[in-house]
Amino acid sequence: MEKRISNLFKGDKVIWMVFFFLCMISIVEVFSASSNLTYKSHNYLSPIMGHVGKIIFGAFVCIVTLNIPCRYFKIMTPFLLFVSYATLLWVLIGGESINGANRVIQIPGFTFQPSEIAKGTLVLATAQILSAMQREDGADKKAFKYILMTSLPAVFLIGIENLSTAGLLMMVIILMMFIGRVPLMQLGKLMGVLLVCVAVFLTLVFSIGSLDNEDDENAPTTEMVAQQQQHQKKERTGIQVVTHRFATWRNRLLSHAKNENVTAAEYDINKNYQVGHANIAIATSGIIGKGPGNSVERDFLPQAFSDFIYAIIIEEMGIIGAFFVVFLYVILLFRSARIASRCENNFPAFLVMGLALMLVIQAVINMLVAVEIMPVTGQPLPLISRGGTSTIINCAYLGAILSVSRSAKKRDELKPAMA
Repeated sequence: MEKRISNLFKGDKVIWMVFFFLCMISIVEVFSASSNLTYKSHNYLSPIMGHVGKIIFGAFVCIVTLNIPCRYFKIMTPFLLFVSYATLLWVLIGGESINGANRVIQIPGFTFQPSEIAKGTLVLATAQILSAMQREDGADKKAFKYILMTSLPAVFLIGIENLSTAGLLMMVIILMMFIGRVPLMQLGKLMGVLLVCVAVFLTLVFSIGSLDNEDDENAPTTEMVAQQQQHQKKERTGIQVVTHRFATWRNRLLSHAKNENVTAAEYDINKNYQVGHANIAIATSGIIGKGPGNSVERDFLPQAFSDFIYAIIIEEMGIIGAFFVVFLYVILLFRSARIASRCENNFPAFLVMGLALMLVIQAVINMLVAVEIMPVTGQPLPLISRGGTSTIINCAYLGAILSVSRSAKKRDELKPAMA
């Protein structure tokens, strides 16, 4: 029996333990944070049973993925690139709107978010380009050009509706190029160009965004607001397809920049609803928290089960629980780095580091938003937040890391025998 279980959960055992703890935390905290969904559905167990089902299916996807030899990931790259670009265009033109942004594609029976597939695909493509063009003194100069040609169009398509995901993906690709020893001169020029682009972008956001009366997403959404967003979507023409999110981004940046220390009596929570209730959740947590299921702010905090679940974790599990979650992601990153260091070939090493960086950086962004260090971005906490596509795809990413760990472990076992 133990041998069968061992054969099922192959790969790095530490990664598996991290995955297990993240899933357990996810089930407990999503169950607690889904009070609003429970109230709307009039079913106490429906929201959490759906989430548990997705985690179980995600674990199955993880097991299937870890049994795929790493060399087959290369073969899948062209197909995944085609699917990624096709679905990104599809969601931009005819996708379903969530909080004013086209982010999901509705297919009978389920919805999926193309950006989640595109993130892993571009990491896969970048790893393949870097490994194919490695020289003794680092990556060939042409690798930089090929990576940008492959990734920038997708980053742009994602950024139109989901700026934070585009920024996250670009950050991961730059870090992968640094790890892959792309010439520092090229990376320096890229950073300079990106800084100029950011300056121009912010100028446009604050100028064009001020002309738009679109409400900030920080306010609680209602059916009336949703209908208004759908109506606005149908009326978009020309440049509005690209600029319709500018008002939201402007409001978020201004709200974060104007944050000042004020008394509780002076604080206007209606102007910064999500951040305000997240602050209350954190401020009332203490060292050990209120205990699982005892959150108060879950009933007031929009997206408590997704974008702001870390605030609920702190409220219920306290500072100790908050640090434990951070510790799990740190272990994931360092364990992935160790797996990459044991790889004999460049491709699996770059792939592992790219996927690990993407998961951990996204987790860091979610946490920084919850504690009000960053503006609201809408990034879920990987493997913890309630989600559909994101939960399953993140499990597939973890499966790819475990697949590489299997081959790296076999090579380590062969070395003493050959010595």
